[in-house]
Amino acid sequence: MFVSDCRREFYEVVVSQRVLLLVASDVDALCACKILQALFQCDHVQYTLVPVSGWQELETAFLEHKDQIKLLVKQDDDLDVPAYDDIFRDEEDEEEDSENESDGSEPSEKRRRFEEDVIERTMKRRQRREWEARRQEILFDYEQYEYHGTSSAMVMFDLAWIMSKDLNDMLWWAIVGLTDQWVQDKITQMKYVTDIGILQRHVSRHNHRNQDEENSLSIDCMRIAFEYDLRLALYQHWSLYESLCNTSYTSASLKLWSVQGQKRLQEFLADMGLPLKQVKQKFHSMDVSLKENLREMIEESANKFGMKDLRVQTFSIHFGFKNRFSASDIVYATASLMENIEKEGPETTNFIKALDSLSRSNLDKLHQGLDLAKKQLRAIQQTVASCICTNLVISQGPFLYCSLMEGTPDVKLFSKPVSLCLLSKYLLKSFICSTKNKRCKLLPLIMAAPMDVEQGTVIMVGIPPETESSDKKNFFGRAFEKAADSTNSRTLHNHFDMSIIELKTEDRSKFLDALISLLS
Repeated sequence: MFVSDCRREFYEVVVSQRVLLLVASDVDALCACKILQALFQCDHVQYTLVPVSGWQELETAFLEHKDQIKLLVKQDDDLDVPAYDDIFRDEEDEEEDSENESDGSEPSEKRRRFEEDVIERTMKRRQRREWEARRQEILFDYEQYEYHGTSSAMVMFDLAWIMSKDLNDMLWWAIVGLTDQWVQDKITQMKYVTDIGILQRHVSRHNHRNQDEENSLSIDCMRIAFEYDLRLALYQHWSLYESLCNTSYTSASLKLWSVQGQKRLQEFLADMGLPLKQVKQKFHSMDVSLKENLREMIEESANKFGMKDLRVQTFSIHFGFKNRFSASDIVYATASLMENIEKEGPETTNFIKALDSLSRSNLDKLHQGLDLAKKQLRAIQQTVASCICTNLVISQGPFLYCSLMEGTPDVKLFSKPVSLCLLSKYLLKSFICSTKNKRCKLLPLIMAAPMDVEQGTVIMVGIPPETESSDKKNFFGRAFEKAADSTNSRTLHNHFDMSIIELKTEDRSKFLDALISLLS
């Protein structure tokens, strides 16, 4: 209850004054923003919304609005924060203890001095054991409420639920926020399944009344449903064939960049008994008789072809009679709108469009995002195939490395952080399926792409190894900082994700040499 009460108290302090909302440019943060906006609207709270894509924009926004920013916690508030000495021991104390122990091993001139030393050492050992036990207890309590790796949208929905102000729209935004973390591979499968279970209980609570005849026939109704769906990107808004070719999981499993992989795809479709004419047309135009048992047919054949994880737990949403979207559809569409490389106005235009696409009243923008997402997924798979077929992924010792050259098709798209991260993760999965080198399968990947040709910069991202036991923790942020410091490389650590950096092109060689030395 301590954490819940703190969240409620924090919100009450916030809404007592005009609010400044600084929102990072990722889908999970956008969903958290939508929930907060809905809460503010309920409480008639005025706020200023400022999108920030990195630390520099955050600092600029802070300086511009510093008169609006106030200290939310008073200095005399008792928040049960542990004392420094309860968590840390100074190095001087450690050295003093060790010195005393070494002195005690020598015979003392006097018996009394020796006995005093023995008693003192015994007391210090006892105090250290008590300190260790107290520290472990404090850290355990704090780790129970650590939100590292937890969807910020889910945290905001939890706040709304605590205050009994949660709505079905807020629940859907929390679902999309969690799905974004899963699509971006930021959380483990176990964490995803656990959080899905939590949200499923809320879905049952909010949507049980939708069985009523009046609500189910309403053109404005909104219904969220839990389901086991296919792990195929945008397949209900695309053709089944295009989705199979441009989904990372199926593309990597079938090795579709090779001639043999294309043959396996044809065999896979034949095993399902689906005519090529049907799978290559829009999903909604397929024969109804085929669509009725499509999931079961695909799952059965997928198991024969080694794709045992093609089924995934997720949620879908229905707007009115005909609009149906899965949570991953929304993630792909919103992310593509946010990183749209076509200039359509001020820099905040993409952010506002992406934010608006999350509202059910802006389905036109959502459909625009779906079209952009299809282009993005095609570009990613084509680039993955090119990198593998031309052997662009090379082993640098402690990590794999791949660099996109200026002039590569769609290279401008990969100057954006989310698109580059998706490409890097898809490439690593595909490379692992293509290589016979067992050691390379356990290595992380560093990928670089041109950022700004005129300024001579590249954007670089580090991806942790693709293993089943991976906890999704990324160590590259600190490694990048150390490599830059040791070589005086001109880098910019502007992104909130510290495993993404910008680097001067001419400093890349010495920077990579330092990374190899550091990680070896």
